[in-house]
Amino acid sequence: MATGPGEPADETERIIELQEEVQQLKEAVTSHAVVDQAIGMMVALGRVAPDQGWTVLREVSQHTNIKLRQVAELILLWGRTGEIPPQIRAELEAALDRHGPTQIPGSSSE
Repeated sequence: MATGPGEPADETERIIELQEEVQQLKEAVTSHAVVDQAIGMMVALGRVAPDQGWTVLREVSQHTNIKLRQVAELILLWGRTGEIPPQIRAELEAALDRHGPTQIPGSSSE
């Protein structure tokens, strides 16, 4: 079957579109992993359920006007270095106060 003059260009365009789509999917997978890890930190450090950890991250993102993935990256960096921007720390503490337990589990006053 012979190809017309416009078909190779169409194939090239389709290949470029597919390569861009693959790149977007790779970025989405990486972003998802970063957010999941930050949720895990909220669960461990804030003693909240995973869905509450997601809510905490979302609220910090909304209140600081910083993209959720960037907030998650800053939280992971905090876990490695112990440093976190003051604005993020304040919003994170406020969100955990709203969603976290009122007592540390296992404390003597339970």
